[in-house]
Amino acid sequence: MMHMHHPGGPAGPATLACAGTTLRSAARAVSRGYDAALHDGDLTVTQFAILRRVARAGEIPLSRLAERMVMDRTTLYRALTPMTREGWIRIEPAARGRARVATLTPAGVRRLSDSTAAWELAQTRLVGAFGVERWQALYAELRDLTHLADQLGSKDRP
Repeated sequence: MMHMHHPGGPAGPATLACAGTTLRSAARAVSRGYDAALHDGDLTVTQFAILRRVARAGEIPLSRLAERMVMDRTTLYRALTPMTREGWIRIEPAARGRARVATLTPAGVRRLSDSTAAWELAQTRLVGAFGVERWQALYAELRDLTHLADQLGSKDRP
C-alpha cells in the first residue's frame, strides 16, 4: 500500500495511505473475483455492467452511458468494441443530432440472461463474506466518494 510521509509534519491526509491506489487495488481485486465467476464466455464484470445498464435504459447515448458508468469515453469505446463484435450491443446514430446510441441486441439480452446467475453467485459470495450491513454502509460511502471525486475532478478540467 502506498503511503506518503512528510517527516516532522503533523498527521493528516498526506500521511494516510493513498486513496487512489487503495481504491484501485480493491477494485481490481473485486473485479478479478467477478471476472472469474463470469469466465465461461470471456465476459468481464465491466462488460456485464454495461449490458445491464443498456438493458435498463433500452437505448442510451454513449456519452450518457460513459457518465453513468463513471468511465471516460475512450475506455467505454474500448469495452464496447468486443461487445459489438460479439453482437451483444448495437451502436447507431441517434434519431436527432450527432450522438450515437447503444441498444442491446437479442444476443445481448441472451448473454446478459446467461451470465446473471454467475454474477449473482459472485455477488452473494462477496457480500456474504464481507457482511450485508458492512456492504450497505460501504456502498453509501463509496457513492458519496464517487460524487465528491467527480466534482473535484471536474474543477481541474477546462
